Amino acid sequence: MRRADAVRHRLRWRGAVVPAAILAAVELAAAVMDIEGGGLASPSRIARAAFEALLDGSLLAATGQTLFSAVSGVLLGSAIGLLLGVALGLSRTLYWIFEVTLECIRPIPSVALIPVVLLIFGLGYWMEISLVAKSALWPVFFFSVAAVRGIRVRLLEVSRLLEMNPLERMWKIVIPAALPGIFVGFRLSLGIALIVAVTVEVAANPLGLGNAMMRAQETVQPELMLAYLIWIGLIGWGFNSGIIWIQDRLFGRGARLPAQP
Repeated sequence: MRRADAVRHRLRWRGAVVPAAILAAVELAAAVMDIEGGGLASPSRIARAAFEALLDGSLLAATGQTLFSAVSGVLLGSAIGLLLGVALGLSRTLYWIFEVTLECIRPIPSVALIPVVLLIFGLGYWMEISLVAKSALWPVFFFSVAAVRGIRVRLLEVSRLLEMNPLERMWKIVIPAALPGIFVGFRLSLGIALIVAVTVEVAANPLGLGNAMMRAQETVQPELMLAYLIWIGLIGWGFNSGIIWIQDRLFGRGARLPAQP
């Protein structure tokens, strides 16, 4: 098993070959042709702009603002989604009662709610956190419903034989049995949270990486704008890799999504 994991780890790093080749090709094209005249920038200029933003603290400040909103929103949304998912997963009657309401709210894009939350919270963190939470709760909710409904009936029968009250049944039987599925929903929510946070910052909120990108675009600094864009992608990759590592340690590789290697 260790040898297989080592081989898999080495193969995973070979995935860096494609982006490295693309960067080299773009750098070569920038040296041969004038690609920067159209508002683009060479990888070397983008790297220099990122390094300068790191030195003056603007990159770290914007990153901290975006991560605070994204993580706070995903924790709030996941908590709500977990409570709703467990309750509606245990009771089909409750699910039928709330189904129409939930299915009417779910398709509304978070960006479409910006005027509403602006009236309630104004600009700032709470506006962004509320929109992230609205988007992040759905994966946890649906995975929680599916996981709770997939619990073996015998486990619930044992809890009744032991005369557990509903709260004990929840914490000792339901949550532990459904946790692998719930964790997959949390992982999806984390990816959605970063997307929504940056989108809200681009559209309205004067905070974070999205707003920094817009300011770089407005001041005609394409190399800085692209540096922020690439940095957002790296953060997303880091989030995904970290949460997969935690998931593998807690539940094993069998708890991954079916499409994952």
